[in-house]
Amino acid sequence: MKIKKYAISKKFDAPYDEVVLRVREALPTEGFGVLTEIDVKATLKKKLDKDFRNYIILGACNPTYAHMALSTEVEIGILLPCNVIVYDNDEGGVTVSAMDPTVALEVTGNKAIEPIAKEVKEKLERILERV
Repeated sequence: MKIKKYAISKKFDAPYDEVVLRVREALPTEGFGVLTEIDVKATLKKKLDKDFRNYIILGACNPTYAHMALSTEVEIGILLPCNVIVYDNDEGGVTVSAMDPTVALEVTGNKAIEPIAKEVKEKLERILERV
């Protein structure tokens, strides 16, 4: 699994729609649901009449961890939910990336958030392994 500065990513040699479905099926295995969904390709076509690769942003949330984080740091809602993206990559496959919560939540400076972020990251890594 390749880890970027702010994301956890994995590439797949499978059709885009199949990978999106697999992501949707994997999220609940770790207690996540999808609160928001943005079809970037469709939105850019509709709003700007621009063509773009297949690209979806899933706003994933694990209510237990969201509650823990919000109870610890009320302003953390700015950084929620955990975005998971699926897109056609330049190599001809599909990439799935999830926000690395340990990096994103580090900006709070609140040490009490660190263990929550670490647990959420572990869950997101397991989700990517299941896809």
